[in-house]
Amino acid sequence: MKRESDWFGEQDLDLVYIAKRLREALAVERILTGADIDYAIETDTYHGGIIFRGERVGAFFYVQPDAAAGVRELLKKNGLRPSMPEETR
Repeated sequence: MKRESDWFGEQDLDLVYIAKRLREALAVERILTGADIDYAIETDTYHGGIIFRGERVGAFFYVQPDAAAGVRELLKKNGLRPSMPEETR
C-alpha cells in the first residue's frame, strides 16, 4: 500500500525501483499494492540516455529493508528490472 515517507518514521528505506515513465510507475504501483506491500514513492533525478545523456526525473520506489529482497523478486517475476543495492542514482 502506498504510504507517505513519514509513515515509516526514521527508518532508512531501500530503493527497489526507478520508474522512468508514467506507465512503468503505474505498473509498479499495481504490483506492490496487489501484493499488499507498504512502499513510498518520491520523485528524484537520475542520469540517463545513450546519445543525449542528461539528468531526468523519475519515480523512485522505496520499501522497508526486510521486504526489499522479496520485492525485487516480485518485480523480476513481473518482467521488470529492479534497482539493486549496489546501484546508485
